[in-house]
Amino acid sequence: MENQITIANVNNVKCKIVLEGANGPTTPEADKILKKKGITVVPDILANAGGVCVSYFEYIQDNHSYFWKLERINHELKNILVNAFENVYKSSKEKNVTLQIASYIIAISRLAKAIELRGIFP
Repeated sequence: MENQITIANVNNVKCKIVLEGANGPTTPEADKILKKKGITVVPDILANAGGVCVSYFEYIQDNHSYFWKLERINHELKNILVNAFENVYKSSKEKNVTLQIASYIIAISRLAKAIELRGIFP
């Protein structure tokens, strides 16, 4: 559920890693405190990406009436997710920001590039 780790309860979190399985479970204020405590937060945008990717694979397969074997799906998914995590982790370390902020930086940069390439805005 959303907003489960907040400023009110963040000091009760006693772990090394938080993997956000829900959408927006950690408030921005709590995220800052977790960072100060040295707790790594794998953000929802990254932790939940697998389902979105597999939905895209299903879309592609349906459009071509060609269905992949499970091994191919797992191989393709692993490549995408490992690459995504490595990019987010690298950006996080380079910019000294949380994984969540690094995820947003990458996403917004890609969106801006797509808008520029498509000529939507001058």
